[in-house]
Amino acid sequence: MYEQFYGFTEKPFNTTPDPKFFFPSSKHTEALNSLIYATDQRKGFVVITGEIGAGKTTVCRTLLNKLQLNTKCAIVTNTHLTPKELITEMLEEFEVDYREGTKQRLLSQLNTFLIRQLASDTNMVLIIDEAQNLTPKVLEEVRMLSNLETEKEKLIQIILLGQPQLREKLGNIRLEQFKQRVAVYYHLSALNKQETEDYILHRLKLVSTNGTVNIFSPQAIDLIYENSSGIPRLINLICDSALLSGYIYDTKQITGKIINEVIKERDFATVGTVPADVDTFETKGTVPELKIHCCADCQQYMNCKTKWVRATKGEEQLCCSSCQYYQRCIENIKTVKLN
Repeated sequence: MYEQFYGFTEKPFNTTPDPKFFFPSSKHTEALNSLIYATDQRKGFVVITGEIGAGKTTVCRTLLNKLQLNTKCAIVTNTHLTPKELITEMLEEFEVDYREGTKQRLLSQLNTFLIRQLASDTNMVLIIDEAQNLTPKVLEEVRMLSNLETEKEKLIQIILLGQPQLREKLGNIRLEQFKQRVAVYYHLSALNKQETEDYILHRLKLVSTNGTVNIFSPQAIDLIYENSSGIPRLINLICDSALLSGYIYDTKQITGKIINEVIKERDFATVGTVPADVDTFETKGTVPELKIHCCADCQQYMNCKTKWVRATKGEEQLCCSSCQYYQRCIENIKTVKLN
């Protein structure tokens, strides 16, 4: 809508993980180089974690454009899978003509396929996004996939992308063997204030047809950083809304006033409250803090505005009213009585 008004070839702040807009901050560059090294050298397991919207998927998409020609990739984005479903998904993503059967039969077919690929010097890479949703049982199956190897090389390189919960999950003593198999681990942190400004200018330069990039005032950039905490996805949301407001107001200078309006309208500063229907909870003499977390099984999980805002601000990913009843979301409380 506003592209022509500002002289853009396209919207500069879409939230899709477009490699064209990869911002080479020191953090994102190090994460990308870690992935390139691990896949090219066939190191096996790689784990990349980061807050929601930190840019993990964009780094991954950029990786796909930089891999060697003899590399084939499969990307698994649905992580609510059983061990058998994971292997089936891999076979389908690698476009293997397989026969249905038991998990062991499917695994045997996958192993045969990977051996053939190694014989032709093809490097096979599996990327699992949102890996924090994998159950310990499926993570153990992923670990077992690392046993598919020859005396000298791994048959498949596995990259896990996930939120910080993945790091916590891998800390479980039951997954100690998995943890020991990780060859490269990198945590992608948020941008600092200077990087936030550079990030905004970087994206504007990529789409500007007239060379004008100083659209956001210094005060506006300060407010964007303050309200986004340096999380790229949230920066994009604020900037895109601000550009739309500037278009509506017929001004090509985004001021602090416009940013404040955007923050207020989009309710970025929303702070959750304890659900009114949660009556009491039993404790041993003291009242603990009520922590109700978003559940991946909840149908509102991907669209929960409250969850995304709190997570990007580094706060607890507390549930909105749509999923407050999920018992498995409740942590640190022995008994909760709901109306």
